[in-house]
This record gives sequence, C-alpha cells and structure tokens, in this order.
Amino acid sequence: MVMENLMDQQLITATIVDMKWERITVQLDVKLDMRADIQLDDLDFYLVNNAYKARGFFKIEKLEDNVVRLRINVTNPGNCQCLMMGTYSIYVCDQEKVYTKCIVDPKVVPFMEDCSRTFLHNNRKKGYIVNFSVSETEEELVLVMYVMDAEKIPMQLKSNRQIVKEAIKEPICTLKRNMGHMYWNSVYHHYVKKYKKYKHTVLFMTEQSPTLGSNLVAVKNRMKERGMDNEYTILESARPASYEKMTKKSTRELIKKLARSKYVFIDDHAPILDWLVLNERTKLSQLWHAGAGFKSSGYSRWGHLGCPAPVSCHRQYSYGIAGSRHIGKFFAEVFGINDEQILPTGMPRMDEYLDENYQNTKREELYNTYPMCKGKKVILFAPTYRGRKRADASYPYHMIDFERLYDFCGDEYVVMFKMHPWVDEPVPIKEHMKDRFVDVNLYPNINDLFYIVEMLITDYSSNIFEFSLMRKPMLFFAFDKIQYSFSRGFHRDYEEAAPGKVCYTFDEVMDALEKKDYEYEKVEEYVEKHFDYIDSNASDRVIDWILLGNIPEDIKESIKATRKKVKKMKNMDFSSLKEEE
Repeated sequence: MVMENLMDQQLITATIVDMKWERITVQLDVKLDMRADIQLDDLDFYLVNNAYKARGFFKIEKLEDNVVRLRINVTNPGNCQCLMMGTYSIYVCDQEKVYTKCIVDPKVVPFMEDCSRTFLHNNRKKGYIVNFSVSETEEELVLVMYVMDAEKIPMQLKSNRQIVKEAIKEPICTLKRNMGHMYWNSVYHHYVKKYKKYKHTVLFMTEQSPTLGSNLVAVKNRMKERGMDNEYTILESARPASYEKMTKKSTRELIKKLARSKYVFIDDHAPILDWLVLNERTKLSQLWHAGAGFKSSGYSRWGHLGCPAPVSCHRQYSYGIAGSRHIGKFFAEVFGINDEQILPTGMPRMDEYLDENYQNTKREELYNTYPMCKGKKVILFAPTYRGRKRADASYPYHMIDFERLYDFCGDEYVVMFKMHPWVDEPVPIKEHMKDRFVDVNLYPNINDLFYIVEMLITDYSSNIFEFSLMRKPMLFFAFDKIQYSFSRGFHRDYEEAAPGKVCYTFDEVMDALEKKDYEYEKVEEYVEKHFDYIDSNASDRVIDWILLGNIPEDIKESIKATRKKVKKMKNMDFSSLKEEE
C-alpha cells in the first residue's frame, strides 16, 4: 500500500512534550495541533525507517483534548519480534494518508540523551541500544530514534598469538554449535513429513524438570477425565535440559514427539525451542507455572542478567494464560507477545487447589505429618531464592532473627520454613527451637500447606497468587528490594502491588507480627484484580479455548484486529516521502 504524502499541507503538528521509559516500553507524550475536520481517533503513529518501511506501531492513550500518550515496547512493537535495527522517525497517519513527522519540544531536547538505553543480553556480551536525537538535516527538531544490536569489542591491543587463537577458536565453536542445530532441525523436518497424517496429537512438555509441572498435569488429567484420550494422542516429555546435558537419544525422542504434535503445552522456558523452529501446523502454548508475583521474567527483565536473547522460545507462542484480563499485559510483556494472546483462563492447578474435598483430605494429612501444628496458628516463611540460577541459588539465613521469632511464637504459633526448591542449604534450626520451628522443604507442594497456614511471610515470590484466595494476611520481608530490582527487576510498583505490609528489616517484620499490623485490606484488592474466575474450571477453559478453538468472541476479534494491523504495517510503503526528504 503506497502512502499518500500530505506533509506539505501542514494539516497537523505533532510535538513531543515528554519522554520516558517504563521498563522496556518507550512512552512519549505528544501535543497535537490539527485542522478541525481531522479526528484524533482516526490517527495512527508508526515508526518508519530510512528504507521507508514501517517496523512498529504505537499504542495510543488520550490524556487531554489535544495530548496523547504513545507507547511502544521495543521487544515487541506489535509483531512479536524485537524492533529491528535502523534509524527511525515517527509518522502520523490516517489510513493511507501521511500527515506529518513528530518533532521535539526544545525543552525536551536537553533530556533526550538521558532517555537513551542500552539493554545488555546474551550474558552481557551484547547490547541492544536505543538512542534518541533530533535530525541535523531539517529545520524542525524532528525526532530520530536509532536502534542497533552491538557486540562487545576488545578495549586493548592483542598479541599476534591472541589474535590467531581467537580467530580460530571462536568461529569453530560457533560453527560447531550451529552445525548441531542445523542437524537437529533437519531431523525435525524429516519427522514432520513422516508424521504429517497425525492430526490430533497433544504434547505436554517441560525442559525444567524430570517431572511435569502441576499446570500441565492438571490439563492432561482433565483431558482424560473428559474421555478426550480416545480422540487425541497424548504425549509427555519431561527433561531437566535447562541445567543438565541431554543425550542424543533423549533429544531425538523429544524431536519426534514435537514433529507429531499439533498442540504443544509447556510451563516454563524450553531451551530447545530457542533454536528449533516449530512447523506452522503446531501451536505452542505457555501454561506458565507462576501466577503473578512481582519479579520480572523473560522480556520484562530485558537488560538484566539472565534475560532472553532477542530471538527465543517465547517468540513461538500462540497463546499464554493468566488469572485475569487485568494482569494479562504483564504476562504478554514477559513473553514478548501481544496482550490479546494471553488468555484469562485461570491457572489449571487451581482446580484441585480450590476443591473442598481435596482441601479437607490435605489438612488431615498435614496434621498427621506435622502434629506440632495441630491446635496452633501456623506462620509460613516462604521466600524466593537469591542468585542468578539453580547452580548458585541460596537464601541469606543470617537476615532472620530466629531467637526473636522463637520467643514470639510462645505456645500460640508454629513457624514452617519452606524455601525455594533451588535452595539446597537447609534452614539452620537449632535443636531447642524444633518445638516451634519446622523445615518443610521436602514437602512437595507448597500450595497444600496453605490450608493450615494462618499467615504467609514472603518477599517477591509468586506464591502470593494462590495464598491470596485463602483470604489470610501476608507480610513481605524485602530487605534487599533495591539490589533485587537491579538483578531481576519488577514489572510493577512493588509497594503498591504487594497484598500486605512491606517490611525492610526483620525487626519491622516482628513489630508487624506483634502489633498484628498486616495491611490486610490489600488482600481483597489483589484478589479482585488477579482472578476473573474463582472456580475449578481453569483446565476446562484451557481445553475448550485452545484445543477446541472456543475462545470468547471479543478476545478472538482482538487477536484478529492485531494480526490485521501487523499485516497492514508490513505492506505500508512510505517511499512517496523520499523525494521531499
């Protein structure tokens, strides 16, 4: 579609009066001065490169009659890919008409350099750079946005020996890795052709553990309960590939299963899918294990250690799931996909969790396993881990005043300690404290513990999602919030989102316990925002919406509208502006 150039008519002036970042999203406030017959609702704003191709479109929020806020996620400008390298301007359009470019208010110019960003990735070996300036060739202060992906370069001279060594070693390592990927891709496509007649195969898969996670198990079991295993072939694959080297036999078996499958469900990052591109007939859905905590993951932590590469497994998702439409945008940001692709089905594992008979059975089992808890008020101390990954995961036990907590318990309370599964070091409970403290790290399912727990003490963990439905108080021990925000990042304001009182020292935790100062009113607010459904039907919704295609019509229409807009953007041709510029 060739765009009609109306810029010389000066029908609109679009001036950027403020700019800032919200994690990975550029936010621009634009003041519009336009002819009366032009409707704001008809306008679109596109990032257009020097080849006169549109590579991203802005989400638009109206602030005042003549001021709009433009937002664009650089890891997903609408097409579920990172914004491509290039030099960009922002064009204001109406269908096939181009009205103007965005210019910058002179008051904003001095601060533009501060708004430039470098997002480090690939273990900080590369940097995705977004830089802002103004055009040097035009009279007006036209915004120019540079995007590039840079590699680390040496900062000192090398000896001949070093030069030769690196010239040989690095290309060989790269070639060896790429040859392996090429081989397995060819194996995959061989099996895709071989199994092309398989129409109803579903694969439940994890690369994070030798056993399937609870969301996957819940959907798989529900399919069988509904008799769908008579119509569908149900396959499983559970490997600890994220932290252990897998055999060729194991990889081949997984690739065969992927080639057979029309639907693949995973519940975390799957490293093999960072480089193995699934056939278009296969639909990959992410049933992420976390409900909704605070810590950033995936592309929400772009620029932090452990963030994904620009091209990763996440880019292949057809759908993800969340507990509500309100929080779907956070999951979309994590996975680098569009908001509409996050379906508010609820968490499948919650089906069993909310079942009254299951709750009663588990309570009885827990009291038999931990008889010291019977007749007492139970506090559960369950924080997340510290460290970058499983290999160095830990928790600083010295931050806990065990003596003061023990004295507080008296004859009324018992404290259960449940650390993150990656933390190997046991809780240092002294012998004389074992009548009030118990280490429950070996208990398999933290959610079951919630049935006998009176209060949860945590930090940045997503366990608050399930616990909130118990309608019981929570405290947040965030002694390292600043450090944690740099290493992991938050995808929303921590204090505002925490459904309970936030404490920054253990003395503050103890004061809150002693005074019963929990800010409990935040719990109900949290539940209202995070759950569209509070029932035992989440697995059915996953099956009905994704497998059977019965997605609610309004969500289906939103998905279609975004796809249509992306397709339109790809076909837009701004070359009519070339002569003028």
